[in-house]
Amino acid sequence: MTRRFALLACLLLSIVVLPGPVLAAQDIAKALAAPEAKPEAPQAIPLADIPTRADADERFAETVIAQANTPGPVASLAQRLDAIGRSARQKTQLAATQDLDTLPVLRLESLDRHWSFDDRLFERWRADLKEASTPFVTSAAEIAARRAAWEATLKADDDGHLPDALSGLAKQVLDYLARAEAALSPPMQEYIQLGRRANAVEAQIDAGRAGVAAAIADIDRRLFHVDAPPIWRLPAAPTATDGRVSAIETGWQIETDFARQYSASNVDNQRLMNLMQLLLLPLLAWLSYYYRKQRGPLPTSSIGASAQDSLLEASEGVLHRPVSAWLLLSMMAVLLFEPDAPLILHQIVMFAALVPTLRLLPPRVFELFGPWPYAATGLYLLEHLGVLFMDNPLAYRLYSLSVTLLAMVVTLWLLWRSRHKASDLGLQGKARSSIHVVAWTGVAMLAISALANIFGNVSLAEMLTGGLLDSGYMALMLYAAVAVFLALLRLTFAQPGLSKLRMLRQDGGSMMRTFGRILSLAALVGWLVFTADRFRLLRPIYTTVDAALTHEFTVGALSISLGHVLLFVIAVVIAFLSAKLVRFVLQEEVLPKMSLPRGVDNSVASLTYYAVLLLGFLAALSVTGFEVGQLAFLFGALGVGIGFGLQNVVNNFVSGLILMFERPIQPGDVVDIPGTSGNVREIGMRATIIKTFDGADVVVPNGTLLSENLVNWTLRDMFRRIEIDLGVAYGADPNEVIDRVQEVLRAHPGVSDHPEPSVFFMAFGASSLDFSIRAWTRDYEGWLGIRSQLLTRIYASLADAGIEIPFPQRDLHLRSVSEDVRSALAPRPALPDAHAIPDGDRGSQG
Repeated sequence: MTRRFALLACLLLSIVVLPGPVLAAQDIAKALAAPEAKPEAPQAIPLADIPTRADADERFAETVIAQANTPGPVASLAQRLDAIGRSARQKTQLAATQDLDTLPVLRLESLDRHWSFDDRLFERWRADLKEASTPFVTSAAEIAARRAAWEATLKADDDGHLPDALSGLAKQVLDYLARAEAALSPPMQEYIQLGRRANAVEAQIDAGRAGVAAAIADIDRRLFHVDAPPIWRLPAAPTATDGRVSAIETGWQIETDFARQYSASNVDNQRLMNLMQLLLLPLLAWLSYYYRKQRGPLPTSSIGASAQDSLLEASEGVLHRPVSAWLLLSMMAVLLFEPDAPLILHQIVMFAALVPTLRLLPPRVFELFGPWPYAATGLYLLEHLGVLFMDNPLAYRLYSLSVTLLAMVVTLWLLWRSRHKASDLGLQGKARSSIHVVAWTGVAMLAISALANIFGNVSLAEMLTGGLLDSGYMALMLYAAVAVFLALLRLTFAQPGLSKLRMLRQDGGSMMRTFGRILSLAALVGWLVFTADRFRLLRPIYTTVDAALTHEFTVGALSISLGHVLLFVIAVVIAFLSAKLVRFVLQEEVLPKMSLPRGVDNSVASLTYYAVLLLGFLAALSVTGFEVGQLAFLFGALGVGIGFGLQNVVNNFVSGLILMFERPIQPGDVVDIPGTSGNVREIGMRATIIKTFDGADVVVPNGTLLSENLVNWTLRDMFRRIEIDLGVAYGADPNEVIDRVQEVLRAHPGVSDHPEPSVFFMAFGASSLDFSIRAWTRDYEGWLGIRSQLLTRIYASLADAGIEIPFPQRDLHLRSVSEDVRSALAPRPALPDAHAIPDGDRGSQG
């Protein structure tokens, strides 16, 4: 019994934990009939521990019996498995009664989504089954171990040394454990049966997904091959086939069942979406009422003229059509947040956005492109109405051909109109040439689609026509959604409560431009993905990119892939942008409104910036799959690098931390260090940037600021002493000079009263009476201008009083001397060399 109970527990564990059918019935029978292996002999319980162990095991057995008798989630798990099985059988029956290769590719894509959805539901169900059955498996293993220990204890008592009371206690415990085993068997049998049924459902799901994938791959291979008779050879009436139901009815039934299952399994997501929609509609209605009834003209922002005009037009559209704006944004939210939803739901969403898209497009779009938005929307609607003719191949192909030809004619007419009415349209230069190239490319693709439809390549015809019309309408829809979202964001920023924010007043225009670029880039990426999917390119691109990104490169114990590197780069970029955003908000809005000591705000903002960067870096490492051992190796290598070559870097980093905590200098301070003087612009973790008075930016390592003598002129306050040396001519009254200078100092508004200005008679100079003027000003930035004004006023005041400011001079006294003395002092000319003077000249000089 014990061995069979253990095998039963192992069977349940294998079915629950391992995916797929693990043990067949014959394998289980062979395992039960096989000779029992000789496991490691259990240890007997010591004599002194028998009472304590018996009490604990009896309580454990009672707990297991209570656990087994408690109703479990078997019934709900069975119902969920039945629902998954019904969905799988329904799609399997469709594949059995109708060739998947004959279905349109969009229907196959929907079936693939449905099978993927069933697979996700099944994986979720498998996890719940494991969670529910694991306690029973654990209890069964524990019972087997405890029972083996008690049996070993009784077997060891062959000589009869065990007291009768303890022997009877051991037998009672074994009886308790046997009852616990018997209580666990029924629920374990139920879980085993569920696991066996789940194996069959899983096999059905795997086969269904493989069949749909093969059908889609076959359609992709047939894109350049004839896959149907030419259109003139098709019968006028559809051929009846026994056992087949209408393709429309079958597809509609499967799609509606998928939509119901999807809605039932995404209740939380649906509630969140409904809450967002309920909050968005009152917001749009309030903005419309507020600006139309109270504010009058729309507010402007500091952005470019063309962008400003476009935003004004979009804002007016949002204010005058709040319901359309709400509907468009709601539909885009469904496409964005529910990409795996049934295709029928996506089609309904895009149909519901037809009218709002046209109503909310800025008028400038119609000025540039004329009636093209109306034509693209109408053709998209006509192309998707072709599903009504799928029961009749001839009618379906004729309808598709008609839509293709109509789209080609409309495009050609728009090209003719743009050429003959170029002045009415806003397209000029390169923009007009680019639009013409795209339009002519579309005409060529439509012509190829029409020929393919006529001669029997239906797959290529559906792909070309559907891809062009769907991508064109999606471009309009995304453009309108981005314009509405930016207009809504702009109107929200213009609210009185938000418009008072400093960062919106100073950087509102740049923020709107940044948001516009981000949304435009996201819309472009979304459109490219949608277009690639419609042109049957997304699957091969995804397969190729996935293979490239998941290919691992192994170096020793470290394995890395391009996907890991890409995730690391993306995570670091996000961390960097997040850190900049946090620092910007702290510096502009949060910290200035708090009463903090000088310099604390800069330290808090900088430390927060680097803390977010560090957390982002660690998150990037964890996202890429680095293990703790690998990180320890990395940090060890970094430590070796620090010990050998990064001492200065670490020194500057630690010095930056000291500067931020002690705050001897702050941005805006005027400092002098050996060789440099100027204003502190930025204090980083490694270096500080000082802008000299000549306008140059000097990067000073933080270690230098701590190791060298640093003079901070504005550490405590903005005081600056102005010192002027003054000299007046001898004969001036010193007291009058002091009084006049004091009067000038007190009259100047830039001179501080505390401490008071002072004038001192310093010395009798060589040519002047020397005075020293000392005054303080609170305007450090303008102290040179104040000093210049003081010099001018002092000179004027002394000149009015007739007090001269002497300049250095020296008197020379000349006297007469005797003729003999003058002759003796006169220089004598030197005689030239006799060899260098000709004979004729030598006599005259003598």
